Amino acid sequence: MTTCSCLPITRRMRLILALLCAVSVALMLAVAQGAQAQTAAAPEQPTGAIAVTDNAQQDAAIAQRIRDILGELEGYGDISVTVTSGIVTLRGETLDAKATTRLSELASRVEGVVAIENKVTETTDVAERLSPLMDRLQTRAETAVSYLPLVAVAILAFAAVVALGFFIARRRQPWERIAPNAFIADIYRQVLRLVTVIAALVVALDILGATALLSTILGAAGIAGLAIGFAVKDTVENFIASILLSIRQPFKPNDTIEIDGDQGNVIRMTARATVLLSFDGNHIRIPNATVFKSRIINYTRNDERRVSFDIGIAPDADLTKARQVAIATLEELPFFLRDPAPNAWLSTIGDSTVTLTLAAWILQSETSLVMAKSEAIRLSLARLGEAGIDMPEPTYRINALPAPETAAQTRPAPQAQKTPQAAQSAPATLIPPQETAAQAETSLKSMVEEEREALADEDLLNRTDASQE
Repeated sequence: MTTCSCLPITRRMRLILALLCAVSVALMLAVAQGAQAQTAAAPEQPTGAIAVTDNAQQDAAIAQRIRDILGELEGYGDISVTVTSGIVTLRGETLDAKATTRLSELASRVEGVVAIENKVTETTDVAERLSPLMDRLQTRAETAVSYLPLVAVAILAFAAVVALGFFIARRRQPWERIAPNAFIADIYRQVLRLVTVIAALVVALDILGATALLSTILGAAGIAGLAIGFAVKDTVENFIASILLSIRQPFKPNDTIEIDGDQGNVIRMTARATVLLSFDGNHIRIPNATVFKSRIINYTRNDERRVSFDIGIAPDADLTKARQVAIATLEELPFFLRDPAPNAWLSTIGDSTVTLTLAAWILQSETSLVMAKSEAIRLSLARLGEAGIDMPEPTYRINALPAPETAAQTRPAPQAQKTPQAAQSAPATLIPPQETAAQAETSLKSMVEEEREALADEDLLNRTDASQE
């Protein structure tokens, strides 16, 4: 019985002991894992001596790296570099401020640099500043010598293109065939020369590989041309007007024209102005810009021209008879055309007169306008006088009132009214036709031709006929 009761107790004890051992082992493993995790989270702190040694090595490496970089570049041989805790200090002298700025940029690219203290200054030593200049000049001279064969080829190409363009521009054909006159043909030639020079310049720069320079040249030329254009605006305006007038040809040499009230015969038209010879023999120079913008009256374009003048007659005269006499008088003159026929009409009425306007047509190439008008006025007055149609005489009425007390004594006695008697004139005769010929106009045209022959090269009106408007 005793043995039976002890066996269960022993087994229980063994189970309890095994359970306790398992719990103890689990607790020990958990404690070990926690210690490991704490060790990994908080690594060992190095001692002060070890940290200083690492920073010094890193600073030395940074300084050496910067020195190596500066040693490969020109102009930084005298620069000293010191590094402390990643702070770079630069000392020395450079040739210019640009090199100093570049030095800071180079040092900032090195790994580990915290800050840069740039104490580099610009040198003022004449020898040091001139030495790189001489080196650059020598290098450029050597480069220029090596480019001489290529430059020679570019110059030959430029000369060949320019010579070809100028040869074509120098020929008379086809420029005179396609241009309305010599002035426009010369402008075509100048444009061709300019285009040829630009094309030759493009070819030469392309051979040298410097076509980018062409845009700079053209831009500068454009700006200069704009400034010159504003400075000589009037000259440019007159020149453009000369081109347009030369193409249009609104008049020809020796035409009688009127521009802004100035009348005369055309002598010539230059690149700046149109020159007229007035009827008094004076030169009238009108800028072409004014001519182009003004109203031009060309009296020579049509050979038929009307002559008109006014005659005043008395209001109490027979106006119908006066008109008939005037028309008959104009028809009597041989230099007036029958088609269009002469005519007369009452144009205005005044206080003491009625205006009778007479008009007839002549051929300017055969009859002088001034002489025809003069003869028509002379004969019309004579014929109207013979018909009893007198011109009115001005009448003035003056009232002089005396003082009241002496009015009866000073009043003049009435006088008989005087009536003027018509003056008796001899019958008018016709003048010979040759006296009304266009002699004055012919003399004026001769003067114009003489001046045109003297300055034929400056004239833009080299056509025999003007273009139709």
